[in-house]
Amino acid sequence: MYGLSIPEEFNVAAAADKTRKPETAKDAPGKSKRPLLITALIAVIAAGAAGGGVWYYTRDNAPASTPKVETPALPAPAQYFALDPAFVVNLNSSIDGPRYLQVEVQLMTRDPLALQALQTHAPAIRAKLLMLFSQVEPAQIADRAGKEKLQAAALVEVQKLMKAETGKNSVDELLFTSFVTQ
Repeated sequence: MYGLSIPEEFNVAAAADKTRKPETAKDAPGKSKRPLLITALIAVIAAGAAGGGVWYYTRDNAPASTPKVETPALPAPAQYFALDPAFVVNLNSSIDGPRYLQVEVQLMTRDPLALQALQTHAPAIRAKLLMLFSQVEPAQIADRAGKEKLQAAALVEVQKLMKAETGKNSVDELLFTSFVTQ
């Protein structure tokens, strides 16, 4: 106006223009951001491959300091064979008149094929056990230890018979399910 010139530092319009960044080709509208997306995708794939590699090499190769704990294999289910009817024998006693023993016996096996063999040889098993039980004296089976001893002897008799007939013991346990003396 009157011949005065205002330096550019004081010109507000010029100052506003200086705060703006000049546009570059990178910020131009219409330019895609594909290089950033491709880089991110490659990073994700590389991380997944690294994780998969670590899993593959460590899944079966446990460190030697931690031994593998093996769970014991469960035995086959028990199967029972009842020797019916109950055994009734006169006891070998001269005191207080005649006495008798009545006992119910079941044989336990874990071999399904042995069950068939036990059924086949049941008459021979009964005969052996009758002979064993008739030799017992009342004093021998008066307490638990005596009954357990008789039970063990009966198991041995059955296992010997089955070994002779089939080549296998076939019986794992002999159980008294009823035991009456009079």
